[in-house]
Amino acid sequence: MMKKIATIQDISCLGKCSLTVALPIMSAMGIETAVVPTAVLSTHTAFSGFTFCDLTDEIDKIKEHWVKEGFEFDALYSGYLGSFRQLELIKSFFATFKNDGNIIVVDPVMADNGKLYTGFTPEFAKEMKKLCDTADIIVPNLTEAAFMLDIPYREDYDKEYIDDILIRLTENGAKKAMLTGIGFEDGRIGAYAYDSETKEFFYYTREKIEKSFHGTGDIFASTLTGALTGGFSFEESMKIAVDYTVECMKVTLEKDPECWYGVSFESAIPFLLKRINKI
Repeated sequence: MMKKIATIQDISCLGKCSLTVALPIMSAMGIETAVVPTAVLSTHTAFSGFTFCDLTDEIDKIKEHWVKEGFEFDALYSGYLGSFRQLELIKSFFATFKNDGNIIVVDPVMADNGKLYTGFTPEFAKEMKKLCDTADIIVPNLTEAAFMLDIPYREDYDKEYIDDILIRLTENGAKKAMLTGIGFEDGRIGAYAYDSETKEFFYYTREKIEKSFHGTGDIFASTLTGALTGGFSFEESMKIAVDYTVECMKVTLEKDPECWYGVSFESAIPFLLKRINKI
């Protein structure tokens, strides 16, 4: 039977992020993908003058209809959430659909490069941490982790600092934590993770591409969730997500270097399918 994921995040109609990334990537990986849109934006927020339609009031309605229909999911995956109320609604959503056989993945999208995104506050970060505590796996970047733990953000980090963050992120419920955008060697970057149940650390990097792109975090989290749901181990899923994210960036630099608002993940899907042995 086909595996099934429910993903909860916004739709930026143009911009290659959130649901317009998650849905095609996980579908391409052979997984039925159900969506809970939290808002509809004409573009992502790096554009000026974007429109915004809040769909918070629809979240519980969708949940209740799915319960009535008896739907179950192999994974529950949340991305960008825009309000305190949405955090509470998603906690309820997780509690409703969680079972012994599925996984919850939270990407706490709210900050990068040492700063919170527009509209977010330190108080929101603390509440996001509570949502992360209900998850099996969380995938923050270093900025998001620092805000959730209320500790200083450091660009000149070392392994001891990162180890401590990962352990602290899993002290109140989350079973596994994975930090994205981490590298301990010059010219390398990837992901570093910790499994609190086995006390193991996992580290995987690729060559660092010296250009910043919008939406790569969404690509990473969606690929990771798809691989986990498809039966790959935690470590191998991390490697698949890193490899595909890097490939998306390389393809963009080669084929569409002027596309500043996102990456050409579509052109790299054949690479992903080969990577997971689908073709």
